[in-house]
Amino acid sequence: MTITIDCRMLDASGVGVYLRECLPYFLASSRRFVLLGEPARLTALSKNRRDVQVLACAIKPFSIKELFLFPPALLEKINNTDLFYSPYFNIPGGIIVPVYATIHDIIFPDMPELTSRLGLMARMWFYRRAFHRSKKIFTVSQFSRSRIQHYAGAAPPVVVTHIAIQPYLLKESAPMNKTNTILFIGNIKRHKGLWCLIEAFFQARTEGLTHKLVIVGEKNNFRSADTESLKKLGKADDSSVEFTGFISNEKLKTLLAQAALLVQPSLYEGFGLPPLEAMVSGTAALVSDIPVFREIYADFPVTFFRVGDSADLKEKLLSLLRGRDAPRVALTETIRGRYTFEKTASIILRELTL
Repeated sequence: MTITIDCRMLDASGVGVYLRECLPYFLASSRRFVLLGEPARLTALSKNRRDVQVLACAIKPFSIKELFLFPPALLEKINNTDLFYSPYFNIPGGIIVPVYATIHDIIFPDMPELTSRLGLMARMWFYRRAFHRSKKIFTVSQFSRSRIQHYAGAAPPVVVTHIAIQPYLLKESAPMNKTNTILFIGNIKRHKGLWCLIEAFFQARTEGLTHKLVIVGEKNNFRSADTESLKKLGKADDSSVEFTGFISNEKLKTLLAQAALLVQPSLYEGFGLPPLEAMVSGTAALVSDIPVFREIYADFPVTFFRVGDSADLKEKLLSLLRGRDAPRVALTETIRGRYTFEKTASIILRELTL
């Protein structure tokens, strides 16, 4: 069996991590592969194996060219393989072999306020095209599976393949002292709930909380219609709120290990990885009680607060942090091994070959 994998989004954020971490497990199997994307990058990953062919392709995902002007020479090679796997819900036009795709979440129809009417229409067109073209769809949680089925109906089958921790976070390192920092990893798009954390954080500081809020990312790159949160952040001094700017994996690992607490106040997620990253780093997580977090973190030592309730979040912040040492987390090996890319890749490979 020969499998084509679309690797054009290999260096994207969430989708790229998902594909990049699964790819070594795919290639370690006995199947033959055709990898579509940037040749130098893919050749290095495949180590010039004879059973792996690399096809150069720089056509942008979700573009007109991808849909209607995909190169015939590439299509001929793809259509001579047994199937096509996309790690996202973009599928080039002209592919006639069975298609499999991953949809991480379906947030835009669930929260239409996040985009324009035209933007929602365009995204729904791509979603529906993926529903129609895919033999099976993979997703990262039972919650996302239920939402995809809500829009797609009975077909195609939707298979859960959880996202997982990147290996660099699992490597043993020397214990680190906790600092008076509260960590937020995400963006200022309203569904991430940062506005709720900001309200709770500043209120908690008036009631004795001395910690600093550390937001991972570049302040100038954060985009949101949530202008009130941006105004509050603009007025905050460096002693209370800090944007890290771009940071390396090693720096993120350090921040996760040293933080007193990670807060994930999301209104909506397909999976929601930062709480898991925090806990494997020994840091407690305070998360909103949205359905997907109740599912993913059911057996983990997280603290839940009522979603969108800044007063409840404030009380939980004070309860966990004021006048006491930062809580530390030690996960059992069973819990640590619940979500792994080896498991994710094995499920995908099994479903591709059934």
